[in-house]
Amino acid sequence: MEVYVGLVPSPARRSWTYTRATLTGDTKNRALPAAFAESGRPGSWPCPRFFADPEKLARSLRTLPGVGTTLEKSLARMGLRSVRDLLEYRPFRYEPAAPERRIAELLIGEEATIEGEVRQVGVRRPRRRLSLVEALVSDASGEVACVWFNQLWLQEKLVPGTRLRVRGQLKRGSFAVRDFDLGEARATADNAPVYPASEEVSLKRLRGLVERVLPLAHEFPDPLPASLRTRLELPLRPDAVVALHRPARPGQGEEGRRRLAFDELLLFQLALARVARERDASEAPALGPPGSLIERYFEALPFRLTPHQLSAVAEIDHDLARSRPMQRLLQGDVGSGKTAVALYALLRAVEAGYQGALMAPTETLAEQHFLTLEEICRGLGVECLLLTSALPAKEHEAARARIASGEAQIAIGTHALIQKEVAFERLAVAVVDEQHRFGVEQRTALSEGRSPHVLHMSATPIPRTLALTLYGDLELSEIAAPPATRKPVITSWVSEDRSEEAYRRLHRHLEAGRQAYVVCPLVEDSAGQARAAEQEAERLRTGELAGFRVGCMHGRLRPADRREIMARFKERELDVLVATTVIEVGVDVPNATVMIVQEADRFGLAQLHQLRGRVGRGAEQSYCLLVSRPKEELTEAAQRRLEALVQTTDGFELAEIDLEIRGEGQLLGARQSGFSDFRFTRLRTDRALLEQARRAARELSPGLAGSPLEGELEERYAEAELGGLA
Repeated sequence: MEVYVGLVPSPARRSWTYTRATLTGDTKNRALPAAFAESGRPGSWPCPRFFADPEKLARSLRTLPGVGTTLEKSLARMGLRSVRDLLEYRPFRYEPAAPERRIAELLIGEEATIEGEVRQVGVRRPRRRLSLVEALVSDASGEVACVWFNQLWLQEKLVPGTRLRVRGQLKRGSFAVRDFDLGEARATADNAPVYPASEEVSLKRLRGLVERVLPLAHEFPDPLPASLRTRLELPLRPDAVVALHRPARPGQGEEGRRRLAFDELLLFQLALARVARERDASEAPALGPPGSLIERYFEALPFRLTPHQLSAVAEIDHDLARSRPMQRLLQGDVGSGKTAVALYALLRAVEAGYQGALMAPTETLAEQHFLTLEEICRGLGVECLLLTSALPAKEHEAARARIASGEAQIAIGTHALIQKEVAFERLAVAVVDEQHRFGVEQRTALSEGRSPHVLHMSATPIPRTLALTLYGDLELSEIAAPPATRKPVITSWVSEDRSEEAYRRLHRHLEAGRQAYVVCPLVEDSAGQARAAEQEAERLRTGELAGFRVGCMHGRLRPADRREIMARFKERELDVLVATTVIEVGVDVPNATVMIVQEADRFGLAQLHQLRGRVGRGAEQSYCLLVSRPKEELTEAAQRRLEALVQTTDGFELAEIDLEIRGEGQLLGARQSGFSDFRFTRLRTDRALLEQARRAARELSPGLAGSPLEGELEERYAEAELGGLA
């Protein structure tokens, strides 16, 4: 077993260094002298509490007393599977100070803590599904009835004579209990942690489990050099974990969180630095300045590039002129014109005698890109082809041959582009669209064996600080505003009982010659989504939209059928397109001016904004109607999402709101596991900490080999898909 051994120069000082030692069975004591010698610190000796044994942290929660199969599954649904998971489960707040009162001093409505002895216990059931456990509690000043709601198990615990500490409020002569301790426990004291709980696992249960494993916090190794930790005034990692869950004073829990957040940020910055070093060692073809092909491209565009687009173009030109492979993230709001900039980068490769490739995450998006780009490329005399796994075998083989020969100057496709049998003759520029939907292996495979310039695109704006952290090895370009001719989409939120009003408004637009989308609710699997869309399309044909031409599109249709339906919609042969989220990106029909999103409360904020971006792409005023369950039935988060959509159409502002609602760890989803593993970082408030981590990473990178930090880096990111590390 490999462990970290903590060494301290004197009992009076807590200045620690760490070294590795291999300890097996009963040889631990015999291994220590070798560990001391390896440390180069004669006279150092170990402090027993800092023998770090990661195996104890990896133990399943099922090994804890009282954790059976049912509780184990409930905890797993919360992401809690091991002792380490539980110790790294961050409280979202701490109980504020509540005054200690004698029972006779209690004031109605005041939050207070009392301590006393149980005199008698009873149970009442005032109505169905409601039970009240009442305990008469007394102290030297008087007595009061303490009430618990729906906690019948307490009947056996609250026996007369039990010492009790409770926190709550006095209401109408009884004390409504919010938290309590039996015996000598002090969890109801000030600064008690409040964890994200669930219907299956209560806050009380979580606190008890954390208290049970808290002694194992000292199994956490501390890989930071003592000099760095001292300079930044950071506590030891084990002490930070203890402070996180059991702060002795206000603010100590936050101090522990900041130390643990620093570790996360530092490891991530070290990983980014490693990727950047590897990229610096490779070479890409340096492209000359733009020429006549680019001039003809600008003339062929039906619009002039905006200042934001021109700025992005200039930044791309700067990158393409160098032999160091470009790694740039182009992010912009829906409809901001990223595709025009991406085609510019691809044409720069073609003009210099090379090939370009554009990879999209779905066949629908790849097809939409091909239809858009091929029309422009044909006019410029540039050969463009589509390669997806849906192509028949002979067509697939022919497309691969055209790519290998260089006849195909621009290849557009899905992950089919990165299959081993696909070989480019001279690939110079690669564009990865909606890049956050790909894993790191898929993104890097496009450039495997070659070193093209890579432009990553995302139509899901994220806050700049988050972007600089998540994509810290990439240069960042932003198209922060759509063309001036675009009118903001007017968004309304209505409840299901007013959905007829939404369809009446839709009628008026259809009668005026406009087109519309109806987005079906989110279903767990693609087959369910397909059925829901087909059933809704049929219902609308015979119901609210009788007399109009209603089409249906979902991801389970064959690619040829999807292309045919989209072509009919673009040619105005269909009035309404009922669809799943397959239309979330890449669909551009300027005459579509209305969108109705059914059960909108089930969608995420970024996804709703992407869907809304399918309308408002022409000069006419467009509208988006969000239909949901009644407001009082929605969670607070769902209400905030829908209210935000109504209030603003700015994707960057919505990204900030989404960050606030969901937190950093969930914002980009599981595909960004390098970032979504962050448990302690709050980027909205940790910007200074981020800068400290960047500086520390630059300082530590040269001497990383063989250090405890390198071991942690390998453990954390050996198999993780780091968002943006392509």
